[in-house]
Amino acid sequence: MSKRESSKHKIDRRMGENIWGRPKSPVNRREYGPGQHGQRRKGKLSDFGVQLRAKQKLKGYYGELREKQFLAIFEEANRRKGDTGENLVGLLESRLDAIVYRAKFVPTVFAARQFVNHGHVTVNGVKVNVGSYRCKAGDVIAIRERSKQLASVIEATQLAERDVPDYIDADHNKMTATFVRVPALADIPYPVIMEPNLVVEFYSR
Repeated sequence: MSKRESSKHKIDRRMGENIWGRPKSPVNRREYGPGQHGQRRKGKLSDFGVQLRAKQKLKGYYGELREKQFLAIFEEANRRKGDTGENLVGLLESRLDAIVYRAKFVPTVFAARQFVNHGHVTVNGVKVNVGSYRCKAGDVIAIRERSKQLASVIEATQLAERDVPDYIDADHNKMTATFVRVPALADIPYPVIMEPNLVVEFYSR
């Protein structure tokens, strides 16, 4: 198991929540955190602690983005008109790796980033190998012909643990997905409660 693959289990246990809703999450067996001090009784979090936890959870959900990268997305969300928290999750869901994951072409968001980086995906017919590539409404994401029969892709499309949200129109026969629209927070099928408003508070201190 790679370092990246193992890190997703640590994220779940650190948060104390099964943030991707996976049946094999270690939180389903052990709700305490990782490490020798994981079972210590936790005190009540401060306001800062609550905000930090919300940021870590949202950042971790999208494949444990680097802080600099996540902050840049937040700053763009803050510059845009409207609710910053809604803008933030909309930008995160517009990432190519997030759409590949939502379309059920891969089993995890970690796998989605690797899948894109390895050149298996096109956007509007052009190969894109950058997971952070931002898609626009109407963009068509497709699995390249030579990659359609990969066992991991076929298995992912048959996963019963999650559904494709309605802001993505996926065709698993053709292995294409259209990004219909940028979703609002209420549209995004997070398995746990995400609180982007607390992330806004964290960065606005």
